Amino acid sequence: MMSANRPALSVVAPCYNEQDALPEFLHRVGSVLEMVGGTSEIVLVDDGSRDRTWKVMTEAAARDPRVVAVRLMRNHGHQLALTAGLTVCRGERILIIDADLQDPPELLPEMIALMEKGADVVYGQRRQRDGESLFKRVTAAAFYRLIGRMTDVEIPFDAGDFRLITRRVLDLLTAMPERHRFVRGMVAWIGGEQVPLLYDRKARVAGESKYPVSKMVRFAADAVTAFSVVPLMASMTIGWVMALIGFAFFVYSIVGWAIGHTLPGWTSLMAAVGLLGGMQFLMLGIIGAYLGRLYDQSKGRPLFMIRDIVGGPK
Repeated sequence: MMSANRPALSVVAPCYNEQDALPEFLHRVGSVLEMVGGTSEIVLVDDGSRDRTWKVMTEAAARDPRVVAVRLMRNHGHQLALTAGLTVCRGERILIIDADLQDPPELLPEMIALMEKGADVVYGQRRQRDGESLFKRVTAAAFYRLIGRMTDVEIPFDAGDFRLITRRVLDLLTAMPERHRFVRGMVAWIGGEQVPLLYDRKARVAGESKYPVSKMVRFAADAVTAFSVVPLMASMTIGWVMALIGFAFFVYSIVGWAIGHTLPGWTSLMAAVGLLGGMQFLMLGIIGAYLGRLYDQSKGRPLFMIRDIVGGPK
């Protein structure tokens, strides 16, 4: 049931160094909201930007009462900045979108039409990805298929955070206390009726990607450790395999000694030690990744820290 003091729709966009893209983003989103009609708000989250992003946001909030500008105390990363915006927004339906306009806001009417038919979540599913390198397209495709095989949750292929969700889904999402967040996976875990909308992803309107290889690797690690224990189970399997290899070396040595053969010494020994030692360190690293995330979670610190909120209801 819609609350009287809630807007019908919130648009939530995390931003990091998006001073050049924001004016066009606000123009296109504003045009779509006027087309859709009803009450609405645009929640922009400045994730510790180093350019004029915050100034552009506050100027937009002064001009347009629908704009709510949120500034975090420091850079927390895309997923936590998005979580901050989702916590602040008040709409009955929430559109999650990035400010770079790779995901077109003009798809909102189609998303609303699908939600009117009973969907809890309408997510954008990419047919093609313009303006991205072959490396990024290949690694993204491999990631979605890997996470799909490693988890019991059905996470849609080729779908980012671009989606329209209901307030009920949002309340369940914000109640989850995970610190290392993988929002698209968390929404998939909630369940309900989740419907895809196919579209072609465009190149950025301005600026450069905020996801270099290092951040992509960290994001993938967060996704895997948040939704799968397969790496931990794999460590057990590899441990058994290494134990069998070690036992085979033991049997080989005993049999060679019994029949009087001269056994190769240093080379085979170093190969065995190197193999076993390398696998042990690899497995310790996997276990350490899970323990590190448990340690972060156990401290109970806030997920994000808000410095300023400008605009919105008085």
